[in-house]
Amino acid sequence: MANATAREEWIKRRARKLWEREGLRPDQEQECWDKAVQEFEAASSEENRGPAHPDPAVGSTSDPTKLKHP
Repeated sequence: MANATAREEWIKRRARKLWEREGLRPDQEQECWDKAVQEFEAASSEENRGPAHPDPAVGSTSDPTKLKHP
């Protein structure tokens, strides 16, 4: 549940910032919440995909002794 709580807190903070930018207009509250959810999901999706173009010289290991060299 910690991840769900962190997700909701991030969304609450982001939605509030967006809503403040809109002048705290009641008609924008739901739209700002929805935008914050979209931003969170997009960021989470990017994290799960990893780098768009991984460096082939690095390989898939974090062990610096196993780096691929040309």
